[in-house]
Parts: sequence; C-alpha cells; structure tokens
Amino acid sequence: MSIYQRLAKISAKIIPQKKIFKHGFNLSPMYRRSTARVIDVSDDLHEVRVKLKISWKNRNYVNSIFGGSMFSAVDPIPMIQLIHILGPDYVVWDKSAEVRFKRPAKEHLYAQFTYTEEEVVDIKRQVAAHQEIEIHKLTALTNHQGDTVFCEVNKLIYVADKSFYREKRKRKTEKNHG
Repeated sequence: MSIYQRLAKISAKIIPQKKIFKHGFNLSPMYRRSTARVIDVSDDLHEVRVKLKISWKNRNYVNSIFGGSMFSAVDPIPMIQLIHILGPDYVVWDKSAEVRFKRPAKEHLYAQFTYTEEEVVDIKRQVAAHQEIEIHKLTALTNHQGDTVFCEVNKLIYVADKSFYREKRKRKTEKNHG
C-alpha cells in the first residue's frame, strides 16, 4: 500500500472522500509538478474537473503549454478515480496512453473526467463475466468554454477482479521460478 493510499484510508475516517481526492492530488508532489490543479470533484467521484494554467513553469520554446504538462495533468486521474469508484474488490492499472496534440495551447486548459453510473455497472458486469477487462477513456483538454480541443488523451485501463488478479500473479510467479 502506497503512502498516498495509507493517507487516504486514515483521512477517510474524518474527511469526505471528494476532499481527500481533490486535496490529495493538489498537495502531492508528483501531481503538483504537472502544474495542473483539481478544481472540482463530485460527491461520488464520478466527475472530476482539472485546470491547467499557462505559466512560466509550463511554457515551451514557442510560448505554448508544454505537451508533457498537458499529458501529466490528465494521466493519473482516470485510473485513480476508477480505483475509488470500484472499491477494494478490484485491481485497476493504466496499460497505455495515446496523446494527440490538436493545436498549441496559449491559454488555461480544462479537462473533465466522467464515469457514468451505467459505465460503472457495465464495468462490474464485464469483470464478473470475464474476470479481467480493458476499457478506453478519452479525455480532452479544452478552453474554458469547452468548445476548442487542444489535446486528447486516450487511456487504456485494465480492470480485474482482485482475487482473480492475485491468483494470476501467483501462477505467473510460480511459472517463472519453477
């Protein structure tokens, strides 16, 4: 269990989960370096909104937001969001990401991460049927109005039943050492 998971577990006894999620990201050194900030989280964690301000810390050679800052602003959110939504009976991992830069960003950017209730029910149903699945989540970095897309990140996320995943890892370890 990571330091972030331990802090979240302890804090959850006295602080609402949405506040832990928001402030946990905004205070964590790994996310702060992206220069983005989580600005809103729904009570059920199904919606998260992020703002990436353009500043001297993330401007590139041509005076637009550095592509690495755009990617790192959105990279961890869908996986960690889904971990918290699904709960402790599931394993969730990022498998891959595809980044498509659409245009130079010379203004603040925003991203919204949403898991619908139907999507969550479908993920649980598919995992119950297949033990492990992969899902795609597409996130767009847009202007404040949401009408101009500067960057899209398509994440491939692995989701498995925790007991299935442990057994799979155990078999793999035995095979490699046996």
